[in-house]
Amino acid sequence: MRLIRYYLPAIIWILMVLYVCTIPGEKVPTSPFFEKIHMDKIVHFSLFGCTVLLLCIGAYRQKGMISKTNLTLIAIAASFYGLAIEYIQKYIAIHRSFDMNDVAADTLGAIGGIIAFNLIRKWGWLKSPSAPNK
Repeated sequence: MRLIRYYLPAIIWILMVLYVCTIPGEKVPTSPFFEKIHMDKIVHFSLFGCTVLLLCIGAYRQKGMISKTNLTLIAIAASFYGLAIEYIQKYIAIHRSFDMNDVAADTLGAIGGIIAFNLIRKWGWLKSPSAPNK
């Protein structure tokens, strides 16, 4: 149970992403402006960037460090999660469809999440749990 505390924000976020990505299509807000700026892709990028960021923060807080291999594995897992959601939209969700451009946005968002995590860590906004208190 102690392990889950590091990942609880990520778990809640991942479940929220699943919910948002599988609500019926007619409940998804649309507007010509949003379509023009590809708001759907911006949303996918943000959802999966935040997913990776939260998972990386959880791993970092649990272990006090995170390897490049683990960063890569988290991003790959998030990308496959995005792909799985597209299949759920195609076969299970009501009035939703499969879109490889969404998968691309998810993958780019996952990479963005790694970049954001590295910047947060570099700037000192994220302290290792083993770091002494000042």
